[in-house]
Amino acid sequence: MTVPITPLRPEECRPAPDAGLGALETGRGNLPLESLDVAAHITGLVAGVEVVQGFRNPFDVSLEATYVFPLPPRAAVTAFRMEADDRVIEGVLKERGQARADYDRAMAEGRRAAIAEEDRPDVFTIRVGNIVPGEHVKVRLSLSQPLPYEDGAAEFRFPLVVAPRYIPGAPLGGPPAGAGVVPDTDAVPDASRITPPVLLPGFPDPVRLSLTATIDGAGLDLREIRSSLHEVSQEGDTISLRPGERLDRDFILRLPFEASASLALAPDENPAGSGGEGTFTLSVIPPSDTVAASAARDVVLLLDRSGSMTGWKMVAARRAAARIVDTLTTRDRFAVLSFDSVIEHAFPDGLVGATDRNRYRAVEHLARLDARGGTEILAPMEEALRLLSESAEGGPTTASGDRASAGRDGEPAGPGEAAADGARDRVLVLVTDGQVGNEDQILERTAARISGIRVHTVGIDQAVNAGFLGRLALLGSGRCELVESEDRLDEAMEHIHRRIGSPLVTDIAVKPEGLDIIAETVTHVGSLYPGVPLSVSGRYRGAPSGAVAVRGLTSDGKPWETGVTGQVVQDTAARSLWARAYLRRLEDRYLSGDRSLEQRIIDTSLTFGVLCRFTAFVAVDTRVVAEGGPEHRVIQPVEMPSGWDAPVAAAPLMASGAPMAKMAAFSTTESIAWTADEARRLPESRAFPPPSGAYTDPAVAGAPREAVPPVVPRSPGGRGFSVSARMPQPRGRAPETDLDGVRPLLSEELVRLRSAESLPERDRRRYLADLASRLKVIDQMVGGQPDLAALAAELETAERASANLDALWHRAVDVLTAITTGSGSAGPESTPPGSHGSAAQGPEQQGTRRRDFWKRG
Repeated sequence: MTVPITPLRPEECRPAPDAGLGALETGRGNLPLESLDVAAHITGLVAGVEVVQGFRNPFDVSLEATYVFPLPPRAAVTAFRMEADDRVIEGVLKERGQARADYDRAMAEGRRAAIAEEDRPDVFTIRVGNIVPGEHVKVRLSLSQPLPYEDGAAEFRFPLVVAPRYIPGAPLGGPPAGAGVVPDTDAVPDASRITPPVLLPGFPDPVRLSLTATIDGAGLDLREIRSSLHEVSQEGDTISLRPGERLDRDFILRLPFEASASLALAPDENPAGSGGEGTFTLSVIPPSDTVAASAARDVVLLLDRSGSMTGWKMVAARRAAARIVDTLTTRDRFAVLSFDSVIEHAFPDGLVGATDRNRYRAVEHLARLDARGGTEILAPMEEALRLLSESAEGGPTTASGDRASAGRDGEPAGPGEAAADGARDRVLVLVTDGQVGNEDQILERTAARISGIRVHTVGIDQAVNAGFLGRLALLGSGRCELVESEDRLDEAMEHIHRRIGSPLVTDIAVKPEGLDIIAETVTHVGSLYPGVPLSVSGRYRGAPSGAVAVRGLTSDGKPWETGVTGQVVQDTAARSLWARAYLRRLEDRYLSGDRSLEQRIIDTSLTFGVLCRFTAFVAVDTRVVAEGGPEHRVIQPVEMPSGWDAPVAAAPLMASGAPMAKMAAFSTTESIAWTADEARRLPESRAFPPPSGAYTDPAVAGAPREAVPPVVPRSPGGRGFSVSARMPQPRGRAPETDLDGVRPLLSEELVRLRSAESLPERDRRRYLADLASRLKVIDQMVGGQPDLAALAAELETAERASANLDALWHRAVDVLTAITTGSGSAGPESTPPGSHGSAAQGPEQQGTRRRDFWKRG
């Protein structure tokens, strides 16, 4: 295959002049990670990837090495292996607590062991213990990842660095959950696991990087290969990184070709063991003869202006936000919120009419923004959701929460104008790099309130937090665009513009015809948008044959249908990719408050052999090689992401009188440089002493943990908010109230439910879905009530065409009647065995045991 490679302006992202294949040396030699080899085999729209990490013990005592690294957020990790001293030890997938116990036991007994754990959908940790002096150890990870496809092109993106993340909250007591440089907090109880130290500027590359991608079009007409961010070379159908590239940005290939509708049926490799089951993957092409009608919209734009957005990212973010504002029409209403540690409103009156004058004022506001402060995403998200929720109830809202209808010129609407708008689309657009550590807290606090609001995320960075932004967009049935350079901005914003408009087909349902689909295994269906094929997967039983009918409603309410006949394929990745998507959906429901899913998540992970947050791969050697546990422990420093400036002194804001653990602010005015020669004179501890008069943030490799800048109180005149006041209370605390306290709320919901029974079917489905979100909030208020939680989970499916509307409606009436009259089950649901959260335990309960941080809540 001969295909031209088209670079995307590589002169803008060439490696630094001192980049090379050298090694960072200290008084005791090199850092433990000496090589990273990535081999990807791309077949059609799926990539199989093998990652090999090479570790070496440069010390004269036994070593435990820890490496925090990224993987694609939709990837399914299916195998793990350790190789040392001509021995190969296959990893076993186990419940995470059990895997950690096995690893710790092996360490204490002097045996080699390695463990791989998922800390975020795109952040993983590997520990390799009891590496004897001078020994080389390799660990291998096997994974599969789907390639997103849009506007005639697929994209292979492989991340190479975990960027520093902003960590809000008050520090927790007790032992840390990990070996990172930022303490655990009540908002991010595993902050110490996702904050590896960062190499200071001036060092040659300490890790040898090799990355190859072999491309097989699988019958598709591949027109060209577009490479972004890295220098590559081509030999036949294999693309390789050129020498000298660093682990400081994502590796990206774009592959333009034509896709087609398909239904792939992949039987399991062992039919006898799987009960004759298999995985189906459905791809649906958007109808070309359907035009989406433009509806009036309420749009809230959230722009991240925190310190990590310094440089080209801030410029790109301002441009992206301005482009969104320019697409609005006089029928729309909008608000622009910029945030770092405080929130700033472009308009003090909240949502305003999208007149020429207001759009101009918004663009002026955006042009004045620069990067500063910390990344406090939760509060602006809650503010945006409040504006959109209140606008749906009674027109535009002011910043103070008062309702005020806006006319075409920004003045109060005249009689009948608001009514003329009819139903309005509610849209939230978040523009950020997403580099925060409290993703779980943000998702948990906002998930129930996103119902009925479409959420789009624009991630701007060369090492973006794609896992968090993708999950947020999924909850809001929106789109996640990743922009790694200014060149990609126009293309990405064009996609977002189309998403803000109405989808081509909604209320989509998949009806099997001769194919026995297993209930509750079908992944999120979503809607059809221009230029974006719809991808749905699930499990089937029996013979791999049959077809499916895909039905929905066009933007003008007319029925739409297409049929696709199944074809048998030998696709070993389909099963794992479905399992990863299914597990991600269960994990998001868990984060939204349904703690009963823990065992189901574990069982699914172990059954299908796919790593998740509640499981871990562990490889334990039988041979004893050391006396007792490792005598030295090292966490591998990572590169500063390309385009980021060096961290400098930053004064954290106050939260209820207590300093918060935060990532360093980033500035273009200062930098800290260390030469390789200076590095060789470092002490054996590898702690980098700061230059005279300079503060070295704890996020920098080797900085002493106790090096903290002086606390500067918040200016009393600034518009801020108290983070600690908004933090969720640790799980295990007393509920806010009991059932008696919420029965009036439930009685009101029951009255409203009965009065809504005469609404049209589509409105009734939406009503039940909205009711589900409110019941989840009430369930949390009482500390967990089984009937409420179960009902909310059932009603969440109400908008699916396949859901039995009448049955759901009667079920809701019956359950609410039983609870409000006292005839139903009462009392908070007891905590499942072993599901205690880290914040729920005090130091006296924890002792020296690591927290069960993966159950954080």
